[in-house]
Parts: sequence; C-alpha cells; structure tokens
Amino acid sequence: DLHRAGGIPQVMRILYANGVLHGDALTIDGRTVAEVIKDVPARPSADQDVIHPWDRPLAPQGHIVILRGNLAPEGAVAKISGGGRGSYEITGPARVFESEETCLAAILAGSIQAGDVIVIRYEGPKGGPGMREMLAPTAALIGAGLGETVGLITDGRFSGGTHGLVVGHVAPEAALGGPLALVEEGDPITIDAGRGDLRINVADRVLQTRRAKWKAPAPRYTSGVLAKYARLVSSSSHGAVTDA
Repeated sequence: DLHRAGGIPQVMRILYANGVLHGDALTIDGRTVAEVIKDVPARPSADQDVIHPWDRPLAPQGHIVILRGNLAPEGAVAKISGGGRGSYEITGPARVFESEETCLAAILAGSIQAGDVIVIRYEGPKGGPGMREMLAPTAALIGAGLGETVGLITDGRFSGGTHGLVVGHVAPEAALGGPLALVEEGDPITIDAGRGDLRINVADRVLQTRRAKWKAPAPRYTSGVLAKYARLVSSSSHGAVTDA
C-alpha cells in the first residue's frame, strides 16, 4: 500500500518540502537527496489515504518522544502506540522488578493491575549487561488486556513491536546509581509523554536518604566478554558505546 501511494520517495519529498530533510545529503549513487526526489510531487495523491499531507498528520505528535525529569536526568525514550489521549499519560503506583524475568512472572501470575506503572531496572547497558529488549513483558501485558492501562519504564530497550505506553533507555541507568535505582514499591510515578516528563512523585529529601543507603548490586558477570563490556560501556544517552 505504501509503495502504491508513492513509497518512501513521496514521504521524503513531503519532509523536504517542509524543511525537515537535508536535501544536500549525498545518496549512494552520487546524487543529492534533493536531486533524487525533485520529480516527486510535494503533496501526496488525493486518491489514497496511506500517506497523509503535512497539514493533516495521522496524530498531533509522533510516536517517539524524548522524556526528561527526576527519573531520567539524561533522558528517556518513549514509544507510544494505541488509541486516544489516555495513551500519552499515566500516574500510578510503581511495581518494581530487578529483571525482565521477574516482571514477566508477575504479569503471568496476574499480579499487575490496571493503573500500575511497572519499573524494570538493572537491564541497561551496564546492568544487563547489554541493554536487553523488554518485548516479552509488553507482549504479556497485551495478552492480559492491560496494554492500554499499564505504564512500563526501564533502563533497557524495546523493539518496534511494543505497544502501549512504554519508556526505555532511562538514563542514567540503575546500575550507575541513576534515580531508577531509588524507586520503591508503591511510589507514585508519572509518565506524561505530552509534556515530555518522567517523574517520581517523592520528596527530594526522601530520595536523598535512599541514595545514601543505596549500594550497587554485584555484577551479573565477573569474567568474559560481557564482564568487559559492562566495565567499558557508556550510558545509553551517549550511545552505549565502548570507546573507553
């Protein structure tokens, strides 16, 4: 359907016409982007409904949103899908899990309720190590009928197949002592994708007390490639690279 509607060249032409695509970038055949798409109409054909015009988007904002707040000083990435304004905001009690596996077990056991905000931590680049994909818990939430009513935040990552209000790449990660490590069961947490806010609604003095008591968990690997990776990897906000 996308191909018949004009394909990626049509999408690129719309973006270029509205100033959000660099036309001078070179393509693989030596021509610039502007040269490649110069004969493509600036507006999509009116006899299709796959590619929308710039002034009539599918949604008022995109499905990839950068959030910040006292839970993510270096930022986090939300992928929002589903219906209605309710999909963009939730405030609820934290349900805290130290790994993907323990979270999945709780969902399958029926321990998660509508309105909860799941926290899966120590799954970041260093804590995982390797920043695993948290697809299984989101799939389980959908299977339990909770895909639209439960929030999920993690220092891990997601695939393109996730659904609902999910926030990944929370940085700094818990293994580095990021605020995610200070969350306790039942803490009220707000995910507001419309405002780009990810917040734990707990007094700063309480968080400071928790930080004074926090100790980094033992690494999951003490030798081999993964142990070396965990020692060298940077924060996800810096690309989770090992330049050190």
